[in-house]
Amino acid sequence: MKILAVETATSFQSVAVMEDDAVLARSDEPASGAHGRTLVPVIDRLLATTGFSLQDLSGLAVSIGPGSFTGLRVGLATLMGFRSVTKLPLVTVPTLEALAWNLRGELRPVCPLLKARTGELYWAMFQWQATVRLTRLSGDRVGSLASWAESITGPVVVLGEGWQLNREELRRLGGERTPWMVEASVSAMGASAVSVGLAARERFARGEVAGEGIAPQYVQRAEAELKWAAKAMANAEP
Repeated sequence: MKILAVETATSFQSVAVMEDDAVLARSDEPASGAHGRTLVPVIDRLLATTGFSLQDLSGLAVSIGPGSFTGLRVGLATLMGFRSVTKLPLVTVPTLEALAWNLRGELRPVCPLLKARTGELYWAMFQWQATVRLTRLSGDRVGSLASWAESITGPVVVLGEGWQLNREELRRLGGERTPWMVEASVSAMGASAVSVGLAARERFARGEVAGEGIAPQYVQRAEAELKWAAKAMANAEP
């Protein structure tokens, strides 16, 4: 199966052309605020490298969020446009789930983190069953750095832009939990179109293709977190 996979949920832009598990061409580059200008030219270049046209592909895959509002909209709109022209099936993959695919086969729980608003993170917990099946241990969440640290109850492998940008503060907030926070390797830290493609293959096999009404997946803050934030603001007022 030949797949064009796109990941635009973070400050990096990742694109891959894959055939089954093999990566035929890929691009990973900084693109903060520039996805709309660079995405289509990168796709054109990678397809030219492989000798494929869009019509030679079997399907399309894109990261659906949470993440950068602008980046997600650009990635989704671009692949929806390709789908409209080619009639290829399109699969959407939650960004945090795709990040967990960076650590395929990890025996410990995996917790990808992405930056959200200032001082906040998106995160979710996953567990690999051997190397063949990824299980969710939690839904996607958004909250303060402190609320993430408080959610850690045992050893977990952490990765993603949210961890990289906040590691020192998260370790400080972790207190006694800090030794449980095991950092993934540098090569596994970034959001990757290859991981989007690998996760998408399972969805294609199950027939889980996207319908017409698709929108980026923006995670809402839990009611308890909203109350916690409101209380913190009230206490900070003179």
